[in-house]
Amino acid sequence: MTFEVLAVIFGFVILVWSAERFITGSAATAGHFGMSPLLIGTLIVGFGTSFPEMLVSAQAAVDGKPDLAIGNALGSNIINTALVLGLTALVSPILVHSNIVRKEIPMLIAIGGLFGLFIWDGQLTRLEAGFLLLGFFSLIGWAVYTAKLERKDTLGKHDNLGVEVEQELAATELPLKRAFFWLFAGLALMVISSRILVWGAVGIAELLGVSNLIIGLTVIALGTSLPELAASIVAARKGQHDIAIGNVVGSNMFNLLAVAGIAGFISPMSHINPDVLVRDWPAVMVLTIGLLLMAFGYGHQGQISRRDGVILLVSFVAYNGYLLSVI
Repeated sequence: MTFEVLAVIFGFVILVWSAERFITGSAATAGHFGMSPLLIGTLIVGFGTSFPEMLVSAQAAVDGKPDLAIGNALGSNIINTALVLGLTALVSPILVHSNIVRKEIPMLIAIGGLFGLFIWDGQLTRLEAGFLLLGFFSLIGWAVYTAKLERKDTLGKHDNLGVEVEQELAATELPLKRAFFWLFAGLALMVISSRILVWGAVGIAELLGVSNLIIGLTVIALGTSLPELAASIVAARKGQHDIAIGNVVGSNMFNLLAVAGIAGFISPMSHINPDVLVRDWPAVMVLTIGLLLMAFGYGHQGQISRRDGVILLVSFVAYNGYLLSVI
């Protein structure tokens, strides 16, 4: 088990460093091309940090392990919302000063509902997976269209806080070539380090005799969600709140549409574990609805406060405590 433990430690160290480089490059790229920080957070950061989940689930599907693939998709969403945003809010409370976030979270709820409808009969057919992938490409198209339609945040361009973030990004821009270098180099290092970390973590879990579904929900989901954790914490500390929350919301959309869609399209799932419907999918939906309530703020500035962060972290601990009790 020595090599596996070393892989986990090495992967985590490289992951944290590369995430900071990735955020710096993506934020500078946003300034050069007139794209809002939210769009960068949702599209580039959210999509980029979801690469590990896509790779792992695709490989799991090829290996004939559907429980691992679907556990990875749902577990990553639970970790993104409860652990990533919870820890990020403790480090630096996340202001929700963009109306588009408040539109994207209901969209995420709708995607979650559609996913639940597809797996309600205990299977995910290739046709249903194809619809998920179609939704994924439609989401990408919508984001690109939004970027071309307006240079500013589509629904929040008159928000003073949004303008302040834009000005901060403009003041810290890197030269375009260097911004591109760190954008892609940081992303590549995150993917590689995540794969190293997951390899070590899965090896440890298998030696302990844990089921594929539990491995997917915990070890794999945590390993592949570390890019989101590192990216969101770094973004929040830099004051780039739109990237911090946009990263998680975008990544969660991609997980349900692309991660599960790719796995289901490669290898249709005919016998999904019943626990997914009664335990894991409802947990995803409850956490997403909770995030929506925090984002709206009810008459005041919406934010994920330190108190909300504690609530999210307690939810994460409770959920994982229950998983450990049924192993």
